[in-house]
Formats: sequence, C-alpha cells, structure tokens
Amino acid sequence: MKKTNKKKRTHVPFRMNMLFFVVFLLFSALIFRLGIVQIVQGEDYQRKIERTEDVTVNTSVPRGKIYDRDGEVVVDNMPQNAITYTRSSSPDTEEMMQTAEKLAKLIEKETDQVTERDMKDFWIGQNEEKAKAKISDAEWASYENDELTEDEIYDMQLERITEEDLKELSAAQLEVLAIYREFTSGYAQTPQIVKNQNVTDVEYAVVSENLSSLPGVNTTTDWERTYSYDNTLKTVLGNISSSKEGLPKEMADYYLARGYSRNDRVGKSYLEYQYEDVLRGQKTKMKNITDKSGNVLDSEIITEGRRGKDLVLTIDMDLQTALEQIIEEELRKAKSGYHPFLDRAFVTMMDPNTGEVLAMAGKKYEVVDGKAEVFDFALGNMTTSYAMGSSVKGATVLTGYMTGVNTPGEYIVDEPLKLASTPTKSSWFNRGGAFGISDTYALMRSSNVYMFKTAMEIGGARYVPNGTLKISDDAFPTMRKYFGQFGLGVKTGIDLPNESTGYKGFVDQPGKILDFSIGQFDTYTPLQLAQYVSTIANGGYRMQPHIVKEIREPVSETNKIGPIAEEIQPTVLNTLDLEPGWIEQVQEGFRLVAQASEGTASSYFGDAPYKMAAKTGTAEGVYDGPLKEKNKNEMTWNVTLVGYAPYDNPEVAMAVVVPWAYEDSSSSIPINHYIGRRAMDKYFELKEQKASRKPSEAVIDQEVLTKKETEAAETE
Repeated sequence: MKKTNKKKRTHVPFRMNMLFFVVFLLFSALIFRLGIVQIVQGEDYQRKIERTEDVTVNTSVPRGKIYDRDGEVVVDNMPQNAITYTRSSSPDTEEMMQTAEKLAKLIEKETDQVTERDMKDFWIGQNEEKAKAKISDAEWASYENDELTEDEIYDMQLERITEEDLKELSAAQLEVLAIYREFTSGYAQTPQIVKNQNVTDVEYAVVSENLSSLPGVNTTTDWERTYSYDNTLKTVLGNISSSKEGLPKEMADYYLARGYSRNDRVGKSYLEYQYEDVLRGQKTKMKNITDKSGNVLDSEIITEGRRGKDLVLTIDMDLQTALEQIIEEELRKAKSGYHPFLDRAFVTMMDPNTGEVLAMAGKKYEVVDGKAEVFDFALGNMTTSYAMGSSVKGATVLTGYMTGVNTPGEYIVDEPLKLASTPTKSSWFNRGGAFGISDTYALMRSSNVYMFKTAMEIGGARYVPNGTLKISDDAFPTMRKYFGQFGLGVKTGIDLPNESTGYKGFVDQPGKILDFSIGQFDTYTPLQLAQYVSTIANGGYRMQPHIVKEIREPVSETNKIGPIAEEIQPTVLNTLDLEPGWIEQVQEGFRLVAQASEGTASSYFGDAPYKMAAKTGTAEGVYDGPLKEKNKNEMTWNVTLVGYAPYDNPEVAMAVVVPWAYEDSSSSIPINHYIGRRAMDKYFELKEQKASRKPSEAVIDQEVLTKKETEAAETE
C-alpha cells in the first residue's frame, strides 16, 4: 500500500508541470499579439476606436428626360465633369484654406461670384498686422477694458478697408478665395459643387490624381438640363434651381421634410415643378465613416441611385414648332401696318376626345434696343385672359336650351334693340330690319340679337321697344354656372400649376348680361376656349386637358424609351345635361360658319379638304395691355376663332386668340383667320406625312425595348 501511494505522488507533479508549460506558451502568445497590436497596428486601431458614427448622405442623380408624343427628346441631361468638396461636421478653417490653395493650382476657377465682403474677410485673414493697424491704440485700449467687443472691432476693420487695400489681392488669391467660398457654402457631410462648368479633362484627371492631398475634395459626374428645341415651349416646360441655388427658400421646409438636401436641384416652375416627384429620381445613398472631429475616413455606397422617370408629352413638337413659326410670321406681317397695341397671339390645339394638348403655342412681339424680337409666350395660353367675343355664342345657345328658354330650331326675331337710355344694340348684318332667324342661322351669321334675347329670357325679361329691362339678379350666376360647364370662367384642370380662371366683370347693372352673352364682359384664357370648343365637338363631355401622356421607366440606353410606368387616362370633368339633338344643332351651326356661303369663316375654310366647323369672334373694349398707362381709354378689338375638324368626326379642336389686333374697323385685319387656316392645314399636312413615312430607327428601338421590358416586368 505504501508503494502504491508513492507512485501517485510522482505522477501528479508531472501533469502540473505540463499544465504550467501550456499556460506559459499561451501567455507568451498573448503578450506577443498585444505587442503587435500596440506597436505595429496601434495607430490604425486608435483611429477605429475614435470613430463615433456612420453618417448616411444622399447624392443627386440626373432628372428624368422629357419626350414629345412621337418619342423625340425635348429635354435631356448633358453629363459634365464636376469637382466637389464635402465639409466635415467640425471644419478646420486653416486646413480648408490650405486645401483651397492647393486646388487653385490645379484648376481654373471663375471669381465673378466673389463679393466685396468676401474680399474684405479674406484680406483680413491674409493681412493680420495691417488689419490690426486699422484700429487705433485708444480703440484697442477700449477693447482691453471690455468697452468694445471683438465683433465691433472686426466691423470697424471691415469699414476701414479701402479699395486700394483690396487691389492688393492678386488674381491667384482671388481664385483661392472663390474656391474657399464654395467650400464654406456647403452643408456638413454633403458634397458641394466647387466647379461643374467647363471642367477640362486635364483638370479632372489631375485633381483625381491628387485627392489624397486634398481632404474633402472629390471628382464626380454632374449633369445639366439641355433643350433640343431651344426656347420652343420653354415657358411651359419650366425651370429647375441651380446647384448653387439649391432648394428655393419659400419651399425649403417642404422639400427637407421629404428627404431632400438643401443644395438639391428641384423644379421651380410649371412642368418641372408639377412633376417633381416623378422627375427627381432615386438618389444614391452613401455612408460616410467619420472620426470624432467629423472628418470623413471612408465612404461606401449603400444604395445605387437611379435617375428620374421620363415624361412623354401629348405635345407634337413638329406641330408646336410649325405653329410658333406661323404665329411669328403673321405677327410680323401685321405689325408692318399701324397696329401699335398688337403684341401677342396664341393657338391651342387639343384632341377633343381625350383632352390631350397637341400644341400650345404663343408668341410675344417686343422691340428690344430698336430691334423687333419675338419671344416664346406659350404659357400665356393658360395664364392670361381676354374678352373672346362671339366665339362663345355656342355656349349661349346651349345655355338657352338647358335653361328651357329656347328650343332647337326655334325662330327669334333679329331686330335692332332700342332700350330706354341705352344706345341701339343690333347684329352687324342687320342694322334696321326685323326678320326671324333660327339658332343655326344665328350662329352662322353671328347674330348678337339672338343672344341678347336669350339672355333676357334667362333673366326673366322680355324685350319691349323703348322700355327698360328688368333682369333678375340670378341671370349672371345662372349663365356663369352653365358657361363653367364648358370650361369658361373656371379652371380647365390642366396638369400644370398657376392656371388662370379669367376675370369676372363687375356687375354694376343687370343689363350687362347682354354683353356677357356675346363674350364681351367676362374674360377667358385661350386654353379655356379650346376646352369649350372641344366640349361642343365631342358631344357634350368636358375633357380635362393634359400635357403629359405617359410616365416611363428610365433606361440607360441612348435614344431608347423605357416601359410604361403610368399612362394618363382621359378624364371627363362633367357632362352637359342635354336632350337628344341639342348639341347636334349647335354643331350644325358651327359647320355652317365654316362651310356655308354666308358663314363668317367660309371665305377662309370653305375650300378646306378636312371639312371644318368653326365660330369666329370679335370683342371690342378698352385697351388693357402693357401700354395702358400711356394709352388710357383707347379702344381696341380682340379677334378669336374656335373650330374643330373634321366636323362629322372631330379629331382636333383649336382656339386662336389675338388680343388688341387693331384699333378701329377701318384698320381691321383677319389675323385670327390667317393663323387658324394655316394652323389647321399644318396639322393635317403633318398627319399625312407621318402616316406615309417609315418609323425612324430610334422609334423602332423604343418600341422593341418597351415591349420586351414591359413583358419582363409583367412576368416578374
């Protein structure tokens, strides 16, 4: 037994020794590893320890493109080299200035944005001793005694810097200042454009090679909006803010709440503004890894960006440009005579069955530095309004039907109306006789008296020679309500902001309802006039006009359009409450206007192969244009024309408006007819050309791509 115990005592120490030896090796390895971490990799790990947060930032992407209805590019993005600077959350001004000085040696930077205040601040920073000398010993003593603040001392230095002092700044220093100015104008952790105009390939390359010595600086690709048709339709397409401007101040909170950055470019007006959510795209999301000082240590892309979706317009740019040329030619021709107030003309064409706006052309004539210039004023079709004259008589006739005061085919006596204390009112073709006329004849010959008597009946009055009119107070609200069902005096609903509803005349006496009935009281926009005639053309449906036809997914291939993301469907805003045959009666009257020998537009459209239906208008009134301050109480005439074709199967409706066309009847010019005939001819000419020619290669590619991608999307 003793022998056994002895063997056990000798075995235990051996095992313990082995255990101690293993522990020794492990500790040795641990100490060796700690040495490597602290001595060899200590700096790297220290930087990692000091990292405090991952900051997610968004970088902009190009906006969506805009195409016309045939797939022609209207608005595109041109890529351009850009140099950016990302400011840290705790900027080191000395380091920023040093970086600006280095960058100034690599690129050329315009200094036109540098202000006098910028130069004064820079001068003080560059000339500390001279700046101190601007302050007297007594003032410094006051500063030491806390009688003057540091800010007050600085303001005194700024005030005392002279032009001669600023001339000391060299061109090279001003360039550094211009770059530094861009550095400080950005927001923390957000890339700020330093230069994106005329960045040469050499500048781009040399900056890229030196990024390691330029903290915060980076090179990237920016974009700029380009327009394929110069200024055509430019006022309707709208504008976007610049990279310097960023979010408009009045809308900043709105956009910031929706994930925008302050220096993002956004649509500021009209189409670019209206479809901002579609055109903006999905921004690239990047994660900036920063240290405690906010310096960016590394960046990585979280989500790849995607440019905005594309818009396909209802506009036919071939038709649009042709109409603009026609308007300009006719304006210049008319201005060759004595027509001092004539300065604009408008044409709106739309599909009366769908509300698609095919063209919205407007031109404005101005004399600039002694030279006659014609500018785009397409926007005036929806933002300016005028008295339209007899063009609206179709609405008056149908209002008579709907209120029950007239019936289709009913004859009314056309005669000069002699009312107490009122100048005689008559139709232009009947100054002294009295004879019965039908509704269609009234439209064909543009009878004023037919419309006057209709308005009297609506107002509960009957004509009594030399008597007074007792018009109900409900007359104006009633007629305006029914006119609104055609789109007159109300918003058309077009997919653009800031649409005008026109001006409702001040009712100082109920008898003004007579002027209202012939279009010489309230004012309407050319677009409202186009919606009104479309409502007659299509049988009584007020269609919402729209300028965007489709929204398409973006694709990277050049000259190809992606699959449809959304198709804008026709929208009926209201339907006229009509009995069978009512609208056909007015349509017949419009047909007679353009095709019957006595029609007021037959001499211009009677031989047209497309069989036009139309209504002409002339409105007399006091001039209220841009020269009204110098020409008070001057009388002028607006001339208008509405129509559609073919009359028995309308596919296009048109409104022509030429305000202040002439000053007296002896100088009258039928510019509305000239423009209208040429415009309608051009529509059918282009239609025939497009039907006979083969699709271009670009259009074929677009169709194939659209079909394939759409099928793929449906499969998913």
